[in-house]
Amino acid sequence: MDVNAAVAAAAAIAGVLTGVIAVLAFRWSEREQKRPTRTSLHTDPVLPPGVDTVLSVLRSSAVVLDESDAVVKASSAAYALGLVRGGKLAVEPMILMARDTRRDGEIRQVELDLPRRGTGRGEALAVSARVAPLGSRLVLLLVEDLTEARRIEAVRRDFVANVSHELKTPVGALSLLSEAVMGASEEPEAVERFAGRMQIEATRLTNLVQELIDLSRVQNDDPLEDAEPVRVDELVAEAIDRCRHQAGAKQITMAAGGTADLRLWGNRGQLAAALGNLVENAVNYSPARTRVGIAARRVTAPGGDLIEIAVTDQGIGISEKDKERVFERFYRVDPARSRATGGTGLGLAIVKHVAASHSGEVTVWSSEGQGSTFTLRLPEAGAARDRASGDQTPGLDEDDETGQTDGTTTVSSPYEPFSAPEVHP
Repeated sequence: MDVNAAVAAAAAIAGVLTGVIAVLAFRWSEREQKRPTRTSLHTDPVLPPGVDTVLSVLRSSAVVLDESDAVVKASSAAYALGLVRGGKLAVEPMILMARDTRRDGEIRQVELDLPRRGTGRGEALAVSARVAPLGSRLVLLLVEDLTEARRIEAVRRDFVANVSHELKTPVGALSLLSEAVMGASEEPEAVERFAGRMQIEATRLTNLVQELIDLSRVQNDDPLEDAEPVRVDELVAEAIDRCRHQAGAKQITMAAGGTADLRLWGNRGQLAAALGNLVENAVNYSPARTRVGIAARRVTAPGGDLIEIAVTDQGIGISEKDKERVFERFYRVDPARSRATGGTGLGLAIVKHVAASHSGEVTVWSSEGQGSTFTLRLPEAGAARDRASGDQTPGLDEDDETGQTDGTTTVSSPYEPFSAPEVHP
């Protein structure tokens, strides 16, 4: 009996000790799990308070890297630029910058050209990358896309170079002609001839300066601040009157139609300049005894009715390779003819800017040797159609309606100017 009792007591004591050990082991395990380890500190970094909110509102692409160059946080813009792929920073120079900054704590900035995401072809992305330490273990990378800024700067440089060249030509000609006049002071006929040439060059210089002013104005001003309903027939009459002398000298007939009861919404001065440039180009690039047509009509569009004004000529036409460039500043399809007519190469650039600033567009159809048609599509004045029912809309002036000796006439159909025009001897 004594032996059995001893065994039972020993078993009970062993059971109690086992329970105690198990409880202690469980508590020790929980304490060890809660204790931060070196590994957990390395793999689960935490952004400083407020940094996440600041990064979400930055315009720059933002990337936060940890000690192992893994991406802790990246903005959507960083993914869009292709900086982050598969959870890693994909630009090796930026990784090297981050490592150097992590090592010495110095802020670094550099400009890089990166290949486009995808095929790698085409214009490279120009970016400015800035790396700074973020706390003791993290590094912040901010990337600014400079591609558009560089493109605009290149356009400005080209513009200044072109302006300098265009100004140099008439100024140089005036200088030479003035010397010629001084040398021919005793020859009245030579003086008269040189003076005539000086007038031509002075006019070309004046036109160039004026068109530079017009281009600057349409680029910088908001035309809709002073917008008003503008009658299309008045714009057409003004454009025809502007080119009356040139057309009469070349015996070119100008025909207008379909402009009654139509109104545009915009800046009258800019709209008149745009249409005037189109008509002037049509006259300058048309052979003698041909016809220039100006037609307008209302077209239905999803965002509201538009007014189409088409200017058609029988000129030299535009090749396929030139169509995409005719609206560039100083670009000329035929430089020799442009200089002979006093063209500056800015007229169509002004038309394009006016159309865009009025929420419209300008398009061109052309065939070499058959002529061209430039079409302005601009928003119609909203209340103009209602007012037109109670207004008596006059047409062009009496000289235009009767077709006087300057070769100007008016037709009623908006499509007649696009048909095969008659050739007047």
